[in-house]
Amino acid sequence: MFGPSLHQRIERLEADLYPQVRINDYHDRPFAVFLYHPQQEFDLRVEIHLLRTRLENKGKPVRIVCLTGLMWECIELALGSDGMEAFFEAERSVGVEAAIQTVHQILTQERPLDKLVAERLSALDPNHHIAFLTGAQALFPVYRTSSLLDRLFHAGVKVPTILFYPGELEGVTGLKFMGVLEPEHNYRARIY
Repeated sequence: MFGPSLHQRIERLEADLYPQVRINDYHDRPFAVFLYHPQQEFDLRVEIHLLRTRLENKGKPVRIVCLTGLMWECIELALGSDGMEAFFEAERSVGVEAAIQTVHQILTQERPLDKLVAERLSALDPNHHIAFLTGAQALFPVYRTSSLLDRLFHAGVKVPTILFYPGELEGVTGLKFMGVLEPEHNYRARIY
């Protein structure tokens, strides 16, 4: 990735979050995507922590929703209390592809991830709070985030929400999840 550094882009995001939220290109979609290279994961975690601290010190509460944790919660809800062990056993016994399909079905149909995220955001005041969606890398390759923000919009989420997206930009709006999958061009959110 060329252009501004991770820190410079975080600063630009912060300027669009405080004092007034200006992250959305569509007035009814309070979402943005913060793109970072998957190899920057640990640097990004530090930046997110610092950004949250700065925003909260200015009176802007931030709710972090970890998609990794929610994914495992969905798996446990679908497969029972030893869901993680059942998942790993299924991967060993039937193969990676079958395990990927099982988790995809859980996250999209049985225990939809977008509904769990919407529940976590529903109590937040859109005039006061900001939400960060982190941990998207754990969803690779079982769940593409391209429809997540759209589903949150249709669920009525109004709180300003930033999806921290590990991937690469192709063209003007094409996002390649983890830099591997074919680019998705249907994000209707500003990309930082």
